[in-house]
Amino acid sequence: MSLITVRNLAVGYEGQVVEENINFTVNKGDYLCILGENGSGKTTLMKTLLHLQKPLNGEILLQDGLTSNEIGYLPQQTVVQKDFPASVWEIVLSGCLGRREWHPFYGKEEKKLATENMERMGITRLARRSYRELSGGQQQRVLLARALCATQKVLVLDEPVTGLDPNATMEMYELIQKLNQEGVAILMISHDVEVAVQYASHVLHLGTPSFFGSKEAYLESELGKLFVLHEKKGGSVEMEKGDRHA
Repeated sequence: MSLITVRNLAVGYEGQVVEENINFTVNKGDYLCILGENGSGKTTLMKTLLHLQKPLNGEILLQDGLTSNEIGYLPQQTVVQKDFPASVWEIVLSGCLGRREWHPFYGKEEKKLATENMERMGITRLARRSYRELSGGQQQRVLLARALCATQKVLVLDEPVTGLDPNATMEMYELIQKLNQEGVAILMISHDVEVAVQYASHVLHLGTPSFFGSKEAYLESELGKLFVLHEKKGGSVEMEKGDRHA
């Protein structure tokens, strides 16, 4: 059964449509790579899925017992976030906020979950370190552990390898793949199209034309061939719509 079903969705802000007629489903164990030109609405779509902004039209159905606070989120990092003055333990544990309900303090269950997810990400030894002192790859592992404290079902990742060196990039992709193999559904935006598509089971390409289907079908489609080829050459695909927003 589907975890997420999106039907005829239109996303944007201040009444301005960025992308419309978006349709796709996410099942348990899926690895969905979300592609599209800059400004095609990828990040806006993610924010709408996370209920951070309202859809302009259409519907988002959460199914199979999934609730909005059970979707883990790893956003793009800003300079301010990279310099956040908190310990690794505090940041990871904060991922349990949605589980506390009315309880004012973290309990044994939340602390156990945070400990387990730090072990999964290989950052236990960094627990007392300041987040701002870590490398980019270590910081992303911390944020991924935090996101896992919110969910065992769905992770939403917005450019998770941006700014990482090649080794840290491949380590992050391998970590995400491992989580997916353990049954966590992945929704990931990435500009590293060639590598990202290697790991994906499905592709959602926003734009005109748009595409949703298996990775194999995407790579065989004219859109997929064109987009991947242009990305390899470092170029961009010509937009057919007017100016867009991220």
